[in-house]
Amino acid sequence: MENIRTASGEDVDPIVLVELLEEHDADIVAQLNELDLETAGSILAELPLDRVIEIFDRPELARAGDLILELPDEFAGQVLKGMSADRAADTLRQLDGPDRTKLLTLLDFETAQSLKLLLAYPEGTAGSIMTTEFVSVPSTYTVAETLKLIREVEHTRETIYAIYVLDPQSRELVRTVTLRQLIMGQPDQSILDIAPDRDPVWVSPDTDREEVARLISIHDLLAVPVLNARHRVLGIVTVDDVVDAILAESTEDVQKFGGVEGIAEPYLQIGFVEMIRKRAGWLSALFLGEMLTASAMQHYSDELEKAVVLTLFIPLIMSSGGNSGSQSTSLLIRALALGQLRLRDWWRVAVREVPTGLTLGAILGVIGMARIALWQQLGIFDYGEHWKLVALTVGLGLVGIVTFGSLAGSMLPFVLKRLGFDPASASAPFVATLVDVTGLMIYFSVALLVLRGTLL
Repeated sequence: MENIRTASGEDVDPIVLVELLEEHDADIVAQLNELDLETAGSILAELPLDRVIEIFDRPELARAGDLILELPDEFAGQVLKGMSADRAADTLRQLDGPDRTKLLTLLDFETAQSLKLLLAYPEGTAGSIMTTEFVSVPSTYTVAETLKLIREVEHTRETIYAIYVLDPQSRELVRTVTLRQLIMGQPDQSILDIAPDRDPVWVSPDTDREEVARLISIHDLLAVPVLNARHRVLGIVTVDDVVDAILAESTEDVQKFGGVEGIAEPYLQIGFVEMIRKRAGWLSALFLGEMLTASAMQHYSDELEKAVVLTLFIPLIMSSGGNSGSQSTSLLIRALALGQLRLRDWWRVAVREVPTGLTLGAILGVIGMARIALWQQLGIFDYGEHWKLVALTVGLGLVGIVTFGSLAGSMLPFVLKRLGFDPASASAPFVATLVDVTGLMIYFSVALLVLRGTLL
């Protein structure tokens, strides 16, 4: 067996390459993600071009932009040209202007212009995740002509499972035909004869990727075309692109829900300074919010001196309100993300959350009162001669706080979305901080009503 010539121009023992090439692309990517850039780049430079292209086309490959810079210039240009258009655009999007320009100069004019078009669309839109590699035919084609074209261009297209039928004059999208419908047709049939008699589902370049995912899901599509104002096909968004995009979106939402700015890099690859920058802002804002809790306790300092027993239940009260608010927030954020709710549905949510909060609060209130009574009767702790009123204060306080937490937690995502912010910004810590402050006010207001003339 002859030696294999690699991208670096060196002859490599074929046995070594065969062992590496026998591994699955995903396994190679996982190994590359664990290595430093220089080592990973050296390994890629020793692999055949087609395999490197397959590896770079894997969305789970971290630092793709930095890795392609580690390759020899000519080889890097070949890899970028061979990649799917949407993945190549994602790789370039990770780079600074000079590095991006350098790589674009390594490409032919047509490929470079195609990638520049994709890079011009805002991140998170259909335009930014679409690919320009799709199969289209004029409406005058027959089934046989279409199949012949697919066989000729298959290796240059990301998917062939949807064929887009265009008006031969205006190039506007007329119909969409699936590969299955095409195969079932007679060779001499017109492509329009086998196409469904309905307008195709399509999106504009600025459509949010979550909306694209929703359309693909409800219409059970493998791809959706992206059309411009003249109804011409700019590209398509495939189902695998949507999955990758939604995974990234979900990761960002989870991070925001935990009170952290969205971070795209894997945890172990985040720099110390970047980690501090992403976490310090939210943490400082939450700390300032919690200062209001201290102010509320200072306002009721006289009551606390008279009835110290009330302080025993402050952590219980605050955590219950925050937990109920976080539950509502998580449910509403997900429902809004999936399109199950619209802004106009806020009142329906409020009508559901108020009785839900009252019921949940009553359940917790009964448990809290039972706990106080049990501890008092068993002699575990003496809550004083007015322990029954203390138990009633805790029970009613829980009803009010849990109800408010449920209502506030459910309304906050609507408010943020109405103001143009991501509803996921209504993080659990933020809701908990909001409910902590108001919860104390509710708790002590109930205490003033119930314990007036006794402990207060």
